[in-house]
Amino acid sequence: MHDDNFLEQKLISRKNEGSYRVLKTGSTGADFSSNDYLGIAKNALLTPDTEKLRHGSTGSRLLTGNSILAETLENTIADFHNGDAALLFNSGYDANLGVLSAITQKGDTILYDFLSHASIRDGLRLSQADSFPFRHNDTADLAARLQSAKGNVFVVTESVFSMDGDIAPLTDFCGLCDQYGAHLIVDEAHATGIVGPSGSGVVQLLGLQDRCFARIYTFGKAVGCHGAAVVGSLRLKDYLINFSRNFIYTTALPDVTIGAIASSYQLFPGMNSERGHLEKLIATFQASGLAYERLKSETPIQGVIVPGNGEVKKISSMLADAGLDVRPILYPTIPKGSERLRIVLHSFNTTSELAMLIKLLSQKIGPTH
Repeated sequence: MHDDNFLEQKLISRKNEGSYRVLKTGSTGADFSSNDYLGIAKNALLTPDTEKLRHGSTGSRLLTGNSILAETLENTIADFHNGDAALLFNSGYDANLGVLSAITQKGDTILYDFLSHASIRDGLRLSQADSFPFRHNDTADLAARLQSAKGNVFVVTESVFSMDGDIAPLTDFCGLCDQYGAHLIVDEAHATGIVGPSGSGVVQLLGLQDRCFARIYTFGKAVGCHGAAVVGSLRLKDYLINFSRNFIYTTALPDVTIGAIASSYQLFPGMNSERGHLEKLIATFQASGLAYERLKSETPIQGVIVPGNGEVKKISSMLADAGLDVRPILYPTIPKGSERLRIVLHSFNTTSELAMLIKLLSQKIGPTH
């Protein structure tokens, strides 16, 4: 067996700080953890005719992997999101890497929200631009950064943040981008299907679609399947086809996945009752009295701060024992001291399940010794 002892020390360090990761199979408890906001995946609501759809695409889109099915879906997505064009990627992670690594040149500047997702940060590492963070959702700090930015300038943010559940001030960001000639890129991963007209996202809710350089829509959350699309101009689509390595050098999504995405785009826009139920659960949770700090959020993502990896894992275990699946988010995924329960509300969660969750979090458990 090959000698890989050199890996052990870093694994030991993770274990010592209480942040060692292990894979777990799905919980049988009430789901307050997954990103399946509308229950499309849980309830197996997508039923493309898999017998007629290929499970292998046979190659990249530029070789043998392209299809009329893929191009038709891209047109559907572009129309739904009021954009000129859309380009499919294999995941939201791939889309963020593919855009950010391709569009910048040396001498350009990327300004990104400090709490941006890891896929955005990894895309920055692959880009040729200089990149600088601005304070979370802070328009004044962004304005100060824009004053000294050089070259082509890009501002990158999520619309709904994956850990805090709050919403970026996109109207203010658009105003600043207009003022300084910058290009706004918005990751709508956790807004797609949930926020805006028919679940179209925050950008369309605010009528800002014509003021964004690019929007990223991912399908592994509320859309209930897999993949992502970048929506923007026809020129941006042509550019990514020619220069985005994450698009060029990967096997295309198979027809069966494309069919599932198309099926969801027919389904989720009409799920108004599910979104209405979610809004009621969100309002109830935000109005409840908890023994722990609760972040303000108008989205299904509800953060409850329990500092310390050991402490937050203890609370998560207590909830699991009560039949509630609530996962802890640990350092180093988030900054030390901001460890939390990432509570996710769904259209299939019942009012009684939520009442039990609130009751259990209304009394603080003593510290671990």
